[in-house]
Amino acid sequence: MVTRLRGARTLGSAVLAGCLAFTVAGCAADDGGEKEQDASVLAGRLCGGSAVSERAATALDTITGTDRFEASGAKSTVANAAAEVVRTGTSTTTGRGDICRIYTLVDSPADELRVTWRMTSNAPEGPFADEFTVLPMGEAAGAAPDEAFIAFACGGGDMPGESPRHLDVGVRPGGMPGVPDGDEQKLRDAYATVAHSFALALAKEIGCTDTAGLPAEPVLRPA
Repeated sequence: MVTRLRGARTLGSAVLAGCLAFTVAGCAADDGGEKEQDASVLAGRLCGGSAVSERAATALDTITGTDRFEASGAKSTVANAAAEVVRTGTSTTTGRGDICRIYTLVDSPADELRVTWRMTSNAPEGPFADEFTVLPMGEAAGAAPDEAFIAFACGGGDMPGESPRHLDVGVRPGGMPGVPDGDEQKLRDAYATVAHSFALALAKEIGCTDTAGLPAEPVLRPA
């Protein structure tokens, strides 16, 4: 997907440059006259435009080494994920799905990031894998140099039933996992910040009134 977009921008630039060699105005590409548009977006416009806080945008730059990304698909939004969580919660207390996939437009240690949600019957309990640093957020949270998760209870709002549902938001690279590249502590903090931003956005979209300790800002000091 990244290669296709890079190629499209290169081809569009070549067509436009060739046209300008003959005339300043009235130039159109062969595909009906539309000039090639820059397909990249800033982090704050990803995944529906409400998912990535300013701190999370900086964190994505730390993880990927870039502040420009491929525009998210129309259905790859926090709003769609929240609707799916609510639909799932009407009939069961377990389920999982995607919130968003984030793609860079340059070669990066993390060309693709997957942001997912999971619904569980109970609050998660440790111990967690050794690579995770436990953080005091929500019902449980952990960060590693190449992924992070944050779990919280969600009651009220659009969530059906009187009992809160237990949600887990995770962020990790897609595709084949590689060795984390960079300062491991900075990467831990960055992944935790992105996971918190999406968890908070999901909770707000659902309208959770009981979020079991999900803070307004990420807490990065270990518990």
